[in-house]
Amino acid sequence: MNKISVVGLDLAKDVFQVHGVDADGEVLVCKSLKRVQVRQFFARLEPCLIGLEACGGAHYWSRELTRLGHTVRMMAPAFVKPYLKSNKNDRNDAAAICEAVQRPSMRFVQPKCPEQQAVLHLHHGRQLLVRQRVALSNHLRGVLSEYGIALPPGANAVSRHLPALLEDADNGLPMLVRHLLAELKAEHDQLIERIDRCEAQLKAWHVGNAVSQRLAGIPGIGVLTATALAATVGEGQDFKNGRQLAAYLGLVPRQASSGGKERLLGISKRGDGYLRGLLIHGARAVIHHIRRRLRIGQPGGNAWVEQLLQRCHVNEAAVALANKMARMAWVVLARNETYGPARPA
Repeated sequence: MNKISVVGLDLAKDVFQVHGVDADGEVLVCKSLKRVQVRQFFARLEPCLIGLEACGGAHYWSRELTRLGHTVRMMAPAFVKPYLKSNKNDRNDAAAICEAVQRPSMRFVQPKCPEQQAVLHLHHGRQLLVRQRVALSNHLRGVLSEYGIALPPGANAVSRHLPALLEDADNGLPMLVRHLLAELKAEHDQLIERIDRCEAQLKAWHVGNAVSQRLAGIPGIGVLTATALAATVGEGQDFKNGRQLAAYLGLVPRQASSGGKERLLGISKRGDGYLRGLLIHGARAVIHHIRRRLRIGQPGGNAWVEQLLQRCHVNEAAVALANKMARMAWVVLARNETYGPARPA
């Protein structure tokens, strides 16, 4: 019997689909497995190449199958889609994964360790709490506006001004609304406490992680961005240069080139939107401080950004600086260096 050399595994919640071929491409196995059967099936199989789509649970199964002696490669679902030969179903998906993983030019996703996943889950959990806090704050402002009361802008305005409004008997708020606002404010304060606890855990992890600390030395990269970069990119060895990392984060222009004529559009916005947003917000903070120093007659401290602001809109400058920050982050990661100011020529 021929030996199975390549397997395409379509992951799911309960029913997994396996598509295995030999070295000549002949299909040797095409079957579905229950979750409890997956580990037993691959434990009996001789070491081979296994392809997975980078989806929920893929990093876990990559680690488990690697422990069994197999070579596991994960791919972005968008790169597997062109190899789907017919309608979408589990059998065709597994066959497409098996075909795609054998392509020499295929790009693979580096598996993450449990610690990296834990840090990213902490980031996304914090982001969820922030969205809930903003939604609750907007609802409180909307209720108050119905009675002619407008809170000043700012994330802490609810906590600062709402207690006095609830105690003011002359502002026209009905008693039912006062009770409602008190309940919503209590929930708002609890969300703030939970967000602070998440940030404290991220800061504690940052203190104990040398990679994250080196990244935080780059202007515009704080604890949140440094920890997210360290958990997402790792040592940066999956990227040949800084431009590849910037492209992975969607910070490079889209192209619509043809016939030898190059046409560059806006940024592609591919990849991790959360990490891209952190870098752009960090770049905005750097530009804000530079512009403030320039307004009071002090040197900005970054000639490249100052020249950029003279010919570009501030938003374009922020994206360009975020692109540069991503490239600097790759140098710090891949070359195990510490950020320092540019040396004079």
